Amino acid sequence: MSEARNPKSVRLAVAQTLVREDPRDVEALRESGREVRALMREASAQGARIVHFPEGAICFPSKFVMSVDGPDAVGPADWDRCQWPVLQSELAAVAELARELRLWTVIASVHRLTEPNRPHNSLYVISDRGAVVTRYDERLLSKTKVSYMYSPGVSPVTFEVDGVRFGCLLGMEIHYPELFAEYEKLDVDCVLFSTSGTPGNTAAQAQGHAAVNSYWVSLSGPAQHSATAPSGIVAPNGHWLARCPTDDSPSVAVVNLDDSSEAAADAVTYGRPWRREARAGIYTEQVIDPRSEDRTAAF
Repeated sequence: MSEARNPKSVRLAVAQTLVREDPRDVEALRESGREVRALMREASAQGARIVHFPEGAICFPSKFVMSVDGPDAVGPADWDRCQWPVLQSELAAVAELARELRLWTVIASVHRLTEPNRPHNSLYVISDRGAVVTRYDERLLSKTKVSYMYSPGVSPVTFEVDGVRFGCLLGMEIHYPELFAEYEKLDVDCVLFSTSGTPGNTAAQAQGHAAVNSYWVSLSGPAQHSATAPSGIVAPNGHWLARCPTDDSPSVAVVNLDDSSEAAADAVTYGRPWRREARAGIYTEQVIDPRSEDRTAAF
């Protein structure tokens, strides 16, 4: 059996926040920023090295609010309606707090492009020095997003914290197992998936992606959906390791991603290396036998 990888460990916090949908509302943007920063402090107090937020943590612009044909019909988004200076100042405050707390922070936001291009729907990765070190742009968007609101991204993104490698996914991408498989090939230890509320059983899908790829999956979503889909972290064996409360409250759940833990050791040490070996061509030498070739051979 394949050798175990070197044990890795990092303390991760996953958050759920109240997702607000009107980027014209200055006070709502400010309140979201205050909420995010309060949860950052809570995560830091619990010893987290990295905190992961949902899609729309500062704002998830409604397709109806943004539509030039709205508010009752969906059409092309008018991004001039967004209070860009306020959004940028809240994100800057988040980055400054990340520096103060020495806390890696992964937070979703709209990423403005040069006009007339539509923005990206993105995840910013802010280091413990308060700098944006990379950004993931959602690639496989919903029909409405790609038709009226956003420009799609083009590539996967990975980054490392204390030797643990992370990958990022966003929005509707929970429905695309090939994206999770892509990150397995890129040797990530954990995928951070942020959503504003995706149709379908995202919790079950997160467990499935974690189990078949033998890595951690962090699912971060809106507090409003916590009664049925609280944010949480799935271990490489497919079991939930921790979940946020189900009472619609903004909160964090904090766990150690530890490859040597009971929840991860077998999957990481044996399951993942064996599947890689199997996919690499161990079955290319097939048996030659008439009874193998004859599909109608009885018993």
